[in-house]
Amino acid sequence: MSALDSVISALGAAVTANPKDAALRLHLASVLVDAGQPAAALDHYVAVLALDPVNLAALKGAATAAEKSNDAVRAVAYRKLHASLAGETQAVPVTVAPTVLPPVAPAQPPRLRVIQGGVPSASNEEPEEEEVEEDRVPGVTLADVGGLTEVKRRLDMAFLAPMRNPEVRKLYAKKLKGGMLMYGPPGCGKTYIARALAGELRAKFMSIELSDVLDMYLGESERKLHELFENARRNSPTVLFFDEIDALGQKRAQQRQSAGRNIVNQLLSEMDGVGHANEGVFILGATNHPWDVDAALRRSGRFDRVLLVLPPDQPAREAILTKHLSDKPVADVDVAVIAKQTAHFSGADLAHLCESATELAMEDALKSGTARPIAMADFKKALKDVRPTTRQWFELAKNYAMFANEGGMYDDLLAYIKEHKL
Repeated sequence: MSALDSVISALGAAVTANPKDAALRLHLASVLVDAGQPAAALDHYVAVLALDPVNLAALKGAATAAEKSNDAVRAVAYRKLHASLAGETQAVPVTVAPTVLPPVAPAQPPRLRVIQGGVPSASNEEPEEEEVEEDRVPGVTLADVGGLTEVKRRLDMAFLAPMRNPEVRKLYAKKLKGGMLMYGPPGCGKTYIARALAGELRAKFMSIELSDVLDMYLGESERKLHELFENARRNSPTVLFFDEIDALGQKRAQQRQSAGRNIVNQLLSEMDGVGHANEGVFILGATNHPWDVDAALRRSGRFDRVLLVLPPDQPAREAILTKHLSDKPVADVDVAVIAKQTAHFSGADLAHLCESATELAMEDALKSGTARPIAMADFKKALKDVRPTTRQWFELAKNYAMFANEGGMYDDLLAYIKEHKL
């Protein structure tokens, strides 16, 4: 392998790890062009334009890559659009339409905060630009979470009310500790809710993933898990958040190797606080597959509270769409109408819908050489291809809810399935 091939391979791996890093993709694309691989470079320029349709560097690079790939039609279209956006109308012999129309919005558009399903809602307050870092207090609270009334009520009674009322807590001998398992379809904001709870408690937030625990050496995984809990105890109040807890706390009967069972045993011991005090340590878990979580983890004193996090309702869907279109050129797009047509869409599904509509508008602009805003017709066309991914989850979850409803764990899920005829 030549030195240039090694560079391309390394950049390719970096892009795979950070697919939304536009600068990294542009660098890789330029290297590919220099290496005589314009077709591969063009794919990366197009990927950047999908994230940022008016990226001038990507448009210019795409034109060069298309030209070197003998795709004259696309090369001309990219150059015309670049010239239109950059104001270089004299650089091309074709008359180019005016630049992209500005978004149709009120004189003072509402600020956006986060609501049901991990999505933004309207707020006229200045947004906090503080970036949440590990072990820092998040800058969001449950007030930023719209909808999910029952979820917030359960969180309030389990964690918040005892902290706000120390005398009542003392009277009832309520400990400031506990665990809660959140489950539901993917893309509905379980992680955001965990951060909001930490912000409400003014507690540090530690997000634990599988890679933070697993180790190839015998006993190291258990030691790492113990150290994570020790760190949380030293810095209480702390919210320990285990994302995809089913991967770490999988049913021991399903694990063929003792290493996995030992990790579950260690997790059980740490949650019990054996030999340690877990006062001020709040343990949250999130999973899309609660039926794969070891039953012992759901025992009283561990993840003894279970919360169902559902897809956003219609007002929340309107807010998601508003947020994802807030920085894009749009005209005559009725988010209320789209929200009515997107029942059971998760926040992630709605983000994908907005990106699909954006790509359709950009494709039309590239073909015609005329930059235009995203229109309602783009959404109507995108809705033919984009479907709610939550339906697949509900189809799978329905079987478990009906035939493995131990202790009424899935009663809320069954009620939702019945109400919405899923």
